[in-house]
Amino acid sequence: MKPAYAATILVLFLISCEQRTLTREETFWRWFEANEARLFEFEKDREKIFNELGTQLHRFNPGLTFEFGPKDDEGKREFVISADGIKDVFPAVIALAQAAPKMGRWKVTKFRPRRLCGNTINFKGVTVTKDQVQFSMEAQDKKVGIVLYISGYQPNKKETYSGIGFLLLDDCLGEYDVETKVGSVDVLPSTAQVNEKKSPLSELTTSFDQLFEKTLKGH
Repeated sequence: MKPAYAATILVLFLISCEQRTLTREETFWRWFEANEARLFEFEKDREKIFNELGTQLHRFNPGLTFEFGPKDDEGKREFVISADGIKDVFPAVIALAQAAPKMGRWKVTKFRPRRLCGNTINFKGVTVTKDQVQFSMEAQDKKVGIVLYISGYQPNKKETYSGIGFLLLDDCLGEYDVETKVGSVDVLPSTAQVNEKKSPLSELTTSFDQLFEKTLKGH
């Protein structure tokens, strides 16, 4: 066999092997890197770029969603891979994030992280500010049960206020803790008469961590 012919066969064999062993994670990240410049400047064509990114994520797992953070002082962006609160999709989030290549302008984050606890929430035509919300919590086996009390709560919009409650908890605790450490979640009017102490929303994160750490963790 001539050397040149043998070398060609070897190259084709290596290419074939690479194609056979390419994982779904690698397929996604190769697409991401190939489109990195467009993704980084997504504001120039937000709808098109987000649709393309959503399509690629859904090819990996239909339950995945994402968030982009603003450019920080170092000129980087955060790319948040989220299961949208669906616990069955958590393994897909972890697998894809762990396979992420090193990219100088990107920080890849698993799950929606904790944000400012007390952001104003606008959901299905209802707006709730931090000053309208109090909470109480209790240990429930190995988790923490939380009750949110909202001023202006309307019983005929129970599902809407329930959605607002989970959005608030996502900001205060982050997606992972809400799904793995939080037990029951109830949303009630601020006028509800209960035995538990009601505290301002601004104290929820610290109170939750203390209760989980001191009473529940490791049991």
